[in-house]
Amino acid sequence: MRSMKGIAGGWMPAGVKIGAIMAALLLAGGLAACDQAPPPPEPIRPVRVTSAKPQVFEDRSSYTGEVRARYETNLAFRIGGKIVARFVEIGSEVKKDALLARLDPDDSRLAIQNARAQMNAAQANFEQAQTELTRYKRLYETRVTSQAELDRRQNTYNTAKARLDSAQSQLRVAQNQMDYTELHADADGVITSISVEAGQVVSSGQTVMKLARPEEKEVVFNVAENRLDELRNATGISVSLWANPDKEYAGVVREIAPGADPVTRTYAVKVTVQHPPAGMRLGMTASVAIVRRSSDSVIALPLSALYQEGDKPAVWVYSGTPDKGTVELRPVTIAAYVQDAVLISAGLKAGEEVVTAGVHKLIPGQIVRLLVEARKEIQS
Repeated sequence: MRSMKGIAGGWMPAGVKIGAIMAALLLAGGLAACDQAPPPPEPIRPVRVTSAKPQVFEDRSSYTGEVRARYETNLAFRIGGKIVARFVEIGSEVKKDALLARLDPDDSRLAIQNARAQMNAAQANFEQAQTELTRYKRLYETRVTSQAELDRRQNTYNTAKARLDSAQSQLRVAQNQMDYTELHADADGVITSISVEAGQVVSSGQTVMKLARPEEKEVVFNVAENRLDELRNATGISVSLWANPDKEYAGVVREIAPGADPVTRTYAVKVTVQHPPAGMRLGMTASVAIVRRSSDSVIALPLSALYQEGDKPAVWVYSGTPDKGTVELRPVTIAAYVQDAVLISAGLKAGEEVVTAGVHKLIPGQIVRLLVEARKEIQS
């Protein structure tokens, strides 16, 4: 094997020289690494917090509805015929027994004449049968006629009497039919709709107009299925008119529809207005405020503050200075969810700072800092 000349003028083996060169390269790399700066520390994560403030929470939800009468009657003629007159218009205020419309009475008048003629004929037959029965009773007492003949006269009398009763009933029916040609209001109220005009032929029972009784008023509105619990758990309901929004009137939920509307998929709700003002007219637009108040003090937090630890709710509690601190995961008890907030009934103390943003990127004991605006709020 060949040898190479050393630096001092001597010769050294080739393998020894290669090893020396590698050692020199490694030494140079180590010196270069020592000259590089260490990597910068990870930045402290900023968080946003809110202060826990126990208070009696009140939540209000507003709905828009229409003022209607609780009792609204569909009025109709009890017989068919041609309308010859109508005496009211939509919005007319009427009293009980007021005349609203009239049918052509000619047919009913003829029916009365026919029934009266039949009754007169039945009355004549009855009187004749009664006279003959009286005479045959006397003849039977003197043994001039037989028992069989008296029985026949008695049967004739009974038949005549039954026919007279029937004819009298038919006359009363015809007279009632004559009365039914006039449509009268069955209570004080307001005409809210009319579906016929004079000259139109209507059938028996066909609705011709609607009568609203104004003694009780209610507001009708629609509610989505996920808001029905608000109505069931409401602690107060108030009604205000768009015409006078500054005045509120107490209301009570009277009815919640058992089924949803097939088109809108909402539920119709009727709220009775207690002591409605005189200016509350049917058809007005009203606002219904559903109020819910917590019975005990609770802490309202944004929904973004809620964290799930397994199957239990929790929140991150911040402790430290405004510039630097740590977070602790704290289990809490939820009282209710309201719109964009969650109500905490247990697990937090007054004045504690709760993280409201970035909760899913935190770990217990992590060092964090407050955002600038959060620092100002705490320091102020």
